[in-house]
Amino acid sequence: MRVPLTLQHFIDRAETIYHDRQAIIDEPDQPAPPLDITWGELARRARAVKAGLDELGIGAGERVGIVSHNAGRMFELFYSVPTSGRIYVPINFRLRPDEVQFIVEHSGCTVLLVDEELAEDLKPVYAKHKFIIGKESDEALLRFDKEFTPWEPDEDAPAVINYTSGTTSNPKGVVQTHRSLWVNATTFAMHMGVNDKDVYLHTLPLFHCNGWGMGFSTTAFGVPQVMLRKVDGAEILKRVEQHGLTLACGAPAVWNMTLDAAKEWDGEIPGNGTMRIVVAGAAPPTKTIARVGDELGWQFNQIYGLTETAPLLTINRLRKEDEGKSSEEQAALLAMAGQPALGVDLDIAEGGEVLARSNVVMDRYWENPDATEEALEGGYFHTGDGGTIDDHGYLTISDRKKDIIITGGENVSSIEVEDVIFSHPDVDEVAVIGVPHEKWGETIKALVVTRQGAEVSEQDIIALAKKKLAGYKAPTSVEFRDEIPRTATGKVQKFKLRQPYWEGRDRQVN
Repeated sequence: MRVPLTLQHFIDRAETIYHDRQAIIDEPDQPAPPLDITWGELARRARAVKAGLDELGIGAGERVGIVSHNAGRMFELFYSVPTSGRIYVPINFRLRPDEVQFIVEHSGCTVLLVDEELAEDLKPVYAKHKFIIGKESDEALLRFDKEFTPWEPDEDAPAVINYTSGTTSNPKGVVQTHRSLWVNATTFAMHMGVNDKDVYLHTLPLFHCNGWGMGFSTTAFGVPQVMLRKVDGAEILKRVEQHGLTLACGAPAVWNMTLDAAKEWDGEIPGNGTMRIVVAGAAPPTKTIARVGDELGWQFNQIYGLTETAPLLTINRLRKEDEGKSSEEQAALLAMAGQPALGVDLDIAEGGEVLARSNVVMDRYWENPDATEEALEGGYFHTGDGGTIDDHGYLTISDRKKDIIITGGENVSSIEVEDVIFSHPDVDEVAVIGVPHEKWGETIKALVVTRQGAEVSEQDIIALAKKKLAGYKAPTSVEFRDEIPRTATGKVQKFKLRQPYWEGRDRQVN
């Protein structure tokens, strides 16, 4: 017997077993009316949205986009759009209007939902059907009085398109199927020991690789989903205390904020001995990892992966054999990317690049066959990261082969930033690199050669970038140089440019 693996399984199980349990504890401070509902109510609303999309004439295979902070209505669409054969396109709310418009047009979204707080800025963005999230989207999409058109389950059908920064100025749309998301969610749940006593906090943006898929994992066990609209360390601690949180995922910057807030916390840190966090994007320094255990009493776990891999490729969770080691020794182990997750085959190419084979690897890049062929050459996904694997299967990421900077958990294409800075009339050359940053892991530095006799300041360059790019993509520092070294063929070797800033560190990423 072969039953198609689809996202419908997760919500079906939650509705059947945990029908009257709280499903969503929505962000109270948001423009839309908070969606505090049970799993039974969530499943009912998901069916009503399917019927609403039918009424709009949105057929299977069509794309439905959303630009939003974490919210209950964003979460519920994962169980109404893909589960009806349509394709969900969660879009980064930090992007500029022209960047959002590119994604809407490239993916072909016929429906677009926009957070009310973002609506004015995104007013120029066009889609055939465009709704502000809340009462407007509810009135447009919820059809409790209609039966929806059934979809014949197909595990190989696209479920989502997640856009990620590439090494060119335009982002690529990563197509993930129901099968890949199902496998990612179930293996993630297994490795992290998810159970129905958990309470999950969405610190991780839902647009970011579908919140890594942990929302699916926890749905299967009826775990309450606590929405966090904007990341704040003190607020995270309050939510842990208020709701009895046990699990959260996020970039290193999130937990740095939490550690800072803990210094001002009055009394015992909530979640001490019960809270576990999962970190990805880049491993924080071993000192920070040790502080999570020593100062918060929380369990630190790390994963490694990419949007193209759904993302779980490795898991680094302290083994029983290592429990007796000192916090410093444990932190050193946890700083590695980890060991392959179940079903993942890792290899290191001759040039040092990390390669991966797994059911969680993307189906393709949307409307980009050339990039797809290059990424999947030889039957492996080419991660673009350099690394090593030790005798115990631990992967360590040592360098980033692609021109990507990860700052605060967000991917930034250095080439995209260079294109903007080079548009300045007084800039002759530019190279953008990632340098270490205590809070964000990496931050963006621009190395600039100006036209002879020109008077250009650091503030001028940063202001230009902020004007044309999302704020997080702008450099935080500019260094003016007489020249940028190149090879005999004219190529800039960025690893050499990065070396002075990373001197004394084992890895060239943070």
